[in-house]
Amino acid sequence: MKVLIIGGVAGGASTLARLRRLDEKAEIVMVERGKYISFANCGLPYHIGGVIKNRENLLVETEQGLEQKFNVDIRVETEAVKIDREKRTVILKNLNTGVEYEESYDKLVLSPGSVPFIPDLPGINSRRVHSLRNMSDMDGIIEYINTHKVKKALVVGGGFIGVETAENLFERGIDVAIVERAPQILGQFDWDFAQMAHEQLADHGIKIYMETSVVGFEEVPNGVKVVLDDDSNLEAQLVILSIGVIPESKLAIDADLEIGHKGAIVVNENLLTSDPDIYAVGDAIQVTCKIRNKPVLVPLAWGANRQGRLCADNICGMDKKFSPQLGTSILKVFDYTGASTGLNAWNLDKAGIKYNTVVATRNNHAGYYPGALPMMLKLHYAEDGTILGAQGFGIDGVDKRIDVLATAIKGNLKAWDLQDIEVAYAPPFNSAKDPVNILGYMAENRKLGMEESITWKELAEIKDKVQILDIRTSAERSLGHIDNDIHIELNDIRSRINELDKDKEYIVYCAMGHRGYIAFRILKQYGLNVRNLIGGYKLYKYAFSSFEPKEVAAKKNKEYIEKTIDISKRIELDACGLQCPGPIMKTKEAMETLDNGQLLEVKASDPGFKKDVYHWADSTGNQVIETSFENGIVTAILQKGTGRTKNIGLTVEKNGQTIVVFSGDLDKVLASMIIANGALAMGKDVTLFFTFWGLNALRRKGTRVKKPLLEKMFGAMMPEGVDELKISKMNMGGMGTALMKSIMQEKNVDSLDTHLASFLKNGGKIIACTMSMDVLGITKDELIDGIEYAGVASYLGEAEKASSNLFI
Repeated sequence: MKVLIIGGVAGGASTLARLRRLDEKAEIVMVERGKYISFANCGLPYHIGGVIKNRENLLVETEQGLEQKFNVDIRVETEAVKIDREKRTVILKNLNTGVEYEESYDKLVLSPGSVPFIPDLPGINSRRVHSLRNMSDMDGIIEYINTHKVKKALVVGGGFIGVETAENLFERGIDVAIVERAPQILGQFDWDFAQMAHEQLADHGIKIYMETSVVGFEEVPNGVKVVLDDDSNLEAQLVILSIGVIPESKLAIDADLEIGHKGAIVVNENLLTSDPDIYAVGDAIQVTCKIRNKPVLVPLAWGANRQGRLCADNICGMDKKFSPQLGTSILKVFDYTGASTGLNAWNLDKAGIKYNTVVATRNNHAGYYPGALPMMLKLHYAEDGTILGAQGFGIDGVDKRIDVLATAIKGNLKAWDLQDIEVAYAPPFNSAKDPVNILGYMAENRKLGMEESITWKELAEIKDKVQILDIRTSAERSLGHIDNDIHIELNDIRSRINELDKDKEYIVYCAMGHRGYIAFRILKQYGLNVRNLIGGYKLYKYAFSSFEPKEVAAKKNKEYIEKTIDISKRIELDACGLQCPGPIMKTKEAMETLDNGQLLEVKASDPGFKKDVYHWADSTGNQVIETSFENGIVTAILQKGTGRTKNIGLTVEKNGQTIVVFSGDLDKVLASMIIANGALAMGKDVTLFFTFWGLNALRRKGTRVKKPLLEKMFGAMMPEGVDELKISKMNMGGMGTALMKSIMQEKNVDSLDTHLASFLKNGGKIIACTMSMDVLGITKDELIDGIEYAGVASYLGEAEKASSNLFI
């Protein structure tokens, strides 16, 4: 049997390798129009950006290597010109000599791939306009960048390859923008998830011109003018077209094979064309969409490789069928990952498929294990539970969740079956309830009628007809909220239930949706008409935000650093795994050990540290030289004593902070300590005045002191130290307190005794009110070390030096 394969790379090379493993005696000939028989075309942008430094690493197999390994005949730079189906021959042309000749076959495999779509526009043939599809394209772009010292580029098209190309041009130090005809980039995602990618690109200074088309190119000195459909124009030194691909099906069309969707070659389940002796694989064929059961194009590497293997199986007499595809895909957007499988909302709406949606925001692994990073997952599913599509966006762990969800669709699992998937768990890798499990729990709640929800899009349409209720904390609300809402914190809902009108419909929201569900359950059981906002305020804010490109701090300060500072002499501080205000406190402690002008490099896994460190530096007279964010870690380089403190003037600034700790409730004492440690980190002189029930937080557990019977009985009724304090609300006989401590541990929030020890270690002052001690029968021997004993006069003296005073 003689098999002729036209085209290499994924589909053709996979067919060749599998075929030889199955049939040692078959005569196998492969022809490839390009210079390279098998290369990693998905890696091309990353060599342009210098991430993949060695060009040779992109060459998966060489012509000589394949010939020696598999005993086959490979001919590169050879083009298939015409197929004669009756004679079962193909006219081949040697592109180096121009000589044409005839090659026979028993079975023919077409793997011609696809080619970039190049629109017929004025100036499209400019030497400054390139496309990226193969090694030669990549080499040409790199040579052009180096030769012309390109500093400004434009990418036309915001699909996966366009975004990856833009990122890698940025990594080369090139100012880059994207022009995209659609209302968003990355059409595989819903608008709100695409917005997360918009934000990342904007944070790296990349401008996106959406709903904009290129209508022509004009050469200008040292560049090209890109004319847009709104009569505006942009200038660049380099333009890279990334506006999609089309099947390379001309050979099949000329051979009168059946052609289908968007010019692709029609094949059956066995990858046979309309000719029983001709197979086709890869980007040039149409496949079936598993969700819609309709023909689609899925020009991705997984499908081509799978098709190549099955094609060889079928040539050798097996009956192997290629399954319908989901189009599962993934990309890197700087430090973030976006991935999807199945259909998004736009395609579901277009197909007229009704669906439900759930969104889960969880960490990639246990929160108490250092380096936990958030991700967001979205699931679309039909009323009967059939999973229709899923998307994910985050820093780490998105890939394996989308892989699990793609497997679930393939296995015909229902949405609520996801809660039963048993995943591997250990704190460095996962949480005991995986984010995929959470999606299943949400879907079951919906199925059982335990939650009613609303999307941000639906809310926008009825916003004036409902009452929106924010149940977040006041601190969260201060960072933004939905217009015309009302605010009742979750913990206060039961006590303020009479303020809510049962004749109104309420839409509750929290940060990400979980607490909103708890509020929904409370309000529903009190008889209110209520729904929970899917994805909470975070997803709502993404949906309605506009992201403008920012000047990147690292690029802005690079020249200053190189000219004025020996960065190799910096002191390094690892604050990873700490929650706010931990990283700032560690920064303060380390900075106090440095001399003016010295550098401190701080690494923290708390994403908020990137903004917090600027506020801290402004308040303490230090300077942030550079910040960066990579692989979920914030790195900040600070220089001691080179900044200006705020509020500098002729008057003496009060730099104290006093807090009266009256309460003995765990949550209130903890709030006091968090504020106190934060104030310490900001350089303030902090005094805590513990009085009445607050004194119980300072007691030693198990201390035995001789007292009168009445005082001993009174002391026995009060908690001994921080471990016995209860929360002020929802204590539930101690269950609520235990739950809160468990959540604090999971979220890596320091315990109260740790906060107390840290406060004293860093110079904070604690005064125990002697009058209250006398009233409650508490002696000095019962209290912890390192504190002072005084009355209200001492406290008032400290308060005089304070800029503010709190009573808790």
